[in-house]
Amino acid sequence: MNSIFVFFVLTTLIKTNVGCDAFSPICYYSDPHYLHHSSIGRSPKSSSFAKTQNLQLSFSNHERITFRRRTSPMKMGLEVKIRIVGRKNGGEPWLESSYSTYEKRLKPTNLQVTTQWHKNDDDLVKAVEGDEAKNHPVVLLDPLGKMCTSEKFCDGMYKWLEEGGSRLTFVIGGAEGLPEELRGVGARRRNLLSLSSLTFTHQFARILLMEQIYRASEIRKGSGYHK
Repeated sequence: MNSIFVFFVLTTLIKTNVGCDAFSPICYYSDPHYLHHSSIGRSPKSSSFAKTQNLQLSFSNHERITFRRRTSPMKMGLEVKIRIVGRKNGGEPWLESSYSTYEKRLKPTNLQVTTQWHKNDDDLVKAVEGDEAKNHPVVLLDPLGKMCTSEKFCDGMYKWLEEGGSRLTFVIGGAEGLPEELRGVGARRRNLLSLSSLTFTHQFARILLMEQIYRASEIRKGSGYHK
């Protein structure tokens, strides 16, 4: 009988008294009689990423039952994807070596950056639309984009990661720039970012972007790298 009562109360609480989706990282409850405590475990380095959720229910006979479940509206590991038109080995060897330097520096962090090479514009457009279908924010590197300081880039990058559930995509066009399907007048509204008013090759732009991503992680950490 007691087990049936517990099941009934729990079911009622989730269906009627939880003021959000059952798997949301932040919930409020309208009936304080049944709810004793709600807490969300967070990363020691970033309070914005939920890890676990504990629900403790108190009943009239002073018994307490704790329900512990995993919640993952935002994953602990941050994933940044760079989509670019071209071939990985199409440039000078030092380009890949320079990129790898920052890739190695990011390994101890919870920020993972990967590069996806696309053979042509059509392949790039299809992949970007796939990211957007998953609600991953997309940032296009384009001369018409907005220029910003490294501090503003840091703020924007982590804001986009939060909006995208720890996922973010940067897009670099090929030698001819971004296709019109992505940046043209008829294209849907996307974030446009310019790294500089100077012109760089798309391979070199990838290195500049990677350095700024690493710099943003150091700014966030409060290290002495950014001065």
